[in-house]
Amino acid sequence: MKVDFWLLSRDPAERVVAMIAEKVLAGGERALVVSEDDAQHVAIGQALWEAPQAFLAHGATGGEHDARQPILLSDICKAPNSASACILADGKWRPETLESGSFDRVFLLFGEDGREAARTAWREVSARDDLERSFFEQREGRWMKVA
Repeated sequence: MKVDFWLLSRDPAERVVAMIAEKVLAGGERALVVSEDDAQHVAIGQALWEAPQAFLAHGATGGEHDARQPILLSDICKAPNSASACILADGKWRPETLESGSFDRVFLLFGEDGREAARTAWREVSARDDLERSFFEQREGRWMKVA
């Protein structure tokens, strides 16, 4: 399993979610986007409607067609859509993403205010031999893998 840490600086979480989700879908996979913030769910939904390449089909958990959604917005880390990617959009690390075994990749998006919590999560991930971790940040407007 891969765990990616994305430090948000210029772009807001909803824009980064849309960018990552687009790549996940292009690879034939599904995504679960997790946030406990209802306003962020609305902003992410809007960003998915306005994705640069094309509308990204999505829904919110609790619907009749959860299992068919390519991108599912939720406040918990359970993926009724059989997502292989979990995007933690609200900056909150959820260790259960590692325990469920259902995700191939987890993305933790966080800002400066979440840096210490992300460092703690980084150490947790680093302590496990079965996990691969990466760190991304924006430099001159481009996302770069720096660790």
